[in-house]
Amino acid sequence: MLLFQNSKQSASYFAIYQHKISSFQNSQDALLKVIERSDLTKAQDLEQIKQQIAKARNDLKATDFWFRFLEPLAYKQLNGPLLIEWETEVFEKFEAPYKREGAGLTLAENYLDEPKSEKQELLRLIHASIQATETYKADSITKHLKDFHHFFLCNRLYLLNLAAIYTTAFECPDTSRVIPELKNMLGSVSEIYASFDQSFPQQVLSSVYWEKYQKAILFVQNQPKEFSKFDHFTFIKQHVNPLYTENQRLIREYKVVSKSNMDYALNKTNNSIFDKNLYNGQNSKGIFHRIKDEAVLSEIDRVGKLLFYDPILSGNNQRSCASCHKPTEFFTDTSASTSLHFDGQTRLPRNSPSLINAGFNHLLMLDGKHISLQNQAKAVVTNIVEMAGLEAEVLQKVLNCSEYKQTFKKLLAFTPQEKEITFEHISSAITLYYSKFSNYYSPFDNAMNQKQDLNADAIKGFNLFMSKAQCATCHFVPQFNGVKPPYVGSEFEVIGVPSLNDAKKLSEDKGRFGVNPAYETLHAFRTGSIRNAQHTKPYMHNGVFKTLAEVVDFYDVGGGQGLGLTVENQTLSTDSLHLSKEEKESLIRFIQSLNEEVVFEKAPEKLPFSKDKILNIRKVGGIY
Repeated sequence: MLLFQNSKQSASYFAIYQHKISSFQNSQDALLKVIERSDLTKAQDLEQIKQQIAKARNDLKATDFWFRFLEPLAYKQLNGPLLIEWETEVFEKFEAPYKREGAGLTLAENYLDEPKSEKQELLRLIHASIQATETYKADSITKHLKDFHHFFLCNRLYLLNLAAIYTTAFECPDTSRVIPELKNMLGSVSEIYASFDQSFPQQVLSSVYWEKYQKAILFVQNQPKEFSKFDHFTFIKQHVNPLYTENQRLIREYKVVSKSNMDYALNKTNNSIFDKNLYNGQNSKGIFHRIKDEAVLSEIDRVGKLLFYDPILSGNNQRSCASCHKPTEFFTDTSASTSLHFDGQTRLPRNSPSLINAGFNHLLMLDGKHISLQNQAKAVVTNIVEMAGLEAEVLQKVLNCSEYKQTFKKLLAFTPQEKEITFEHISSAITLYYSKFSNYYSPFDNAMNQKQDLNADAIKGFNLFMSKAQCATCHFVPQFNGVKPPYVGSEFEVIGVPSLNDAKKLSEDKGRFGVNPAYETLHAFRTGSIRNAQHTKPYMHNGVFKTLAEVVDFYDVGGGQGLGLTVENQTLSTDSLHLSKEEKESLIRFIQSLNEEVVFEKAPEKLPFSKDKILNIRKVGGIY
């Protein structure tokens, strides 16, 4: 079925779509033929295959504008970065993770470099890619091209990817092709823009947008071909982010409506990639999500703060949330490798992650065990090695305090789905309280938003971060965590962290494997944010590294395998980055530029009075 068959105006846009798919399919077919007649033991044949892969990649990038948005799972077959992925997407939060197989160009090119590559496997990767391409010709996909809505949403994702992945080596094995591919993509999308404006004259791109886009193309054309010399900072600050701002304005002006899960987390009101409301990873209000009244929210915040510091939540009335998440230490614990066990003698197996910016993760805890801030809070309170509280008992103790009880009684009016006060009222008040500290900005954010200048060494560090140091292949703009555009999933990586007690051994912590057992998830941990990293030592899940310099050195040598540890499923590149001392220092300067200017609050002077006299001796923040 041909779309727009009764509309001459719209034919141009759909014709471009058809043409670019056809070009990609032709290059896939050509690649298949080259592989079929090649001998993988001959260097000349391998080089011909790589050249044809490069041609196919350019044709694929010409379709990225549509393909990534319209059918993201099929895209993993076209250009999947991993053979197997288990990451759970936002819209699958309430389903068990399932195995997704990757295929396509990146994996094919990587496979060519393996010592005993077999033609049959190479052909399988390309056949899967060819089959997946047919998906984009189906009526269920092409129907979206009938109206203008999809265009601005596709464009939003395209711009976010320009900032987060297209200038990095995230999915391009040959780094010498990153910038040439970028140049070709910018030109291809310009053609798409022009055909859209011709086909949808009532919802065209603005002259402001066109002017900014042409400047972006000119900037890239004048940049060096080497991605390690590319000025990522200026490109994002002066070109990509302003384009994003204008596209967001057009989304609102044209009242663009999305029916795609790809837009699940993104915010229409946001005006910058470096606004803290770019996407919503979590609902910090929990059970109070309907409340808009600032006075009511202020009251919830007040009681949430009291509860955060109140050891009444623990089994022995001596530990509070603030015991392991110390507000003055960016809501983490920098006193030792890991926080104290409930027994007050031994140490917990994992480091206490900062609660600041926790809401920008879709899956919580280092192993991704929880899907909501409220569930995570409840799990800590009831965990026998952390706070060892019993849910019913904790609720009763809290309600024995008239101040808590009266406040929550009033708040019941705003949670009509509940007839009585529940533990979720408690956990939601706590998460609302600490989440407000995630709304602050760093010097890097302010520079990207053109509010201040950034130190030249930090800029150099950011450009290294995005290129030679390969940090941006796991820590994505703008939160610099494992959530990449369109910000609907949390990624996990196996980097081979050594044991806290023996640097010559791999940490025994199985990580994500404990939640979702699979070969790929063994020793995998959720990629955390590097924001405020200067203030949140020690580092890694077990606190094995005490300084940022140690962390950079670990990545520089190639992670666990680079240290000589046995990590068969390591996802981090095992090759040395060959960073100089000066480059390492610049990287750290950049990381320090992500220190947010958080305004902390003083602890409460006292805790609510309880009917139980024994509870009235409890200390603000707990004893240990």
